[in-house]
Amino acid sequence: MQEKEQKISPIKQRILHFADTLGISKREFYAQIGVSRGTLESKTGITEDVITKFIATYPTISTEWLMTGEGKMYKTAKDFATTQEKEQKSADDFSIARHNLQEGIPLIPIKAMAGALTCEQTVHEYECEHYVVPMFKGADFLIPVKGSSMYPKYSSGDIVACQSVAMSSLFFQWNKVYVIDTDQGALIKRIKPGSDKNHILIVSDNEKYDPFELPISAIHAVALVIGVIRLE
Repeated sequence: MQEKEQKISPIKQRILHFADTLGISKREFYAQIGVSRGTLESKTGITEDVITKFIATYPTISTEWLMTGEGKMYKTAKDFATTQEKEQKSADDFSIARHNLQEGIPLIPIKAMAGALTCEQTVHEYECEHYVVPMFKGADFLIPVKGSSMYPKYSSGDIVACQSVAMSSLFFQWNKVYVIDTDQGALIKRIKPGSDKNHILIVSDNEKYDPFELPISAIHAVALVIGVIRLE
């Protein structure tokens, strides 16, 4: 029997709709409530812990609207005005921080690689070193390669440029190299079709590493590798 395609839960849809009204980036929103992009954009249910974090961050939200979709988004009109004013200040503060950034693409440390994908970063973008690389226009971040699983394509110490892919409209260009944040941590691997539409095949260029299948449901975030800087 063919499995039914999973859809984002109605509560997640309402939380994402609320985020769209704030005038801030999704990255900032996820950081505020303390969850990853994959947590809210994946086609799975939502846990009580995530709902609690959201309500604790935005107590002016109507729980009736959140849980059922009935009524107004905010408890009162005053709550709406207060939240919008608060988020505008947050956006202004973030804009000031970005204005003070160096031009270029942020280099994310290895220890924060998964966070760069899911927004659960232990370092902020404005704390990273930035590099201007004209050929990597469109890259969202740079990360160093660790290990030999993708040798000879990429060697340990290389720096790859990555372009984030939205989980809400995820599709893979087969045989391309991606950075994926999974239940097993962040991986840099070549992606090929799996045995069915619910799985992908994870392939290392180094033949010493065996390929393995990964459920798409285990993927929290994705970025396409669009270039590499190799240091001699």
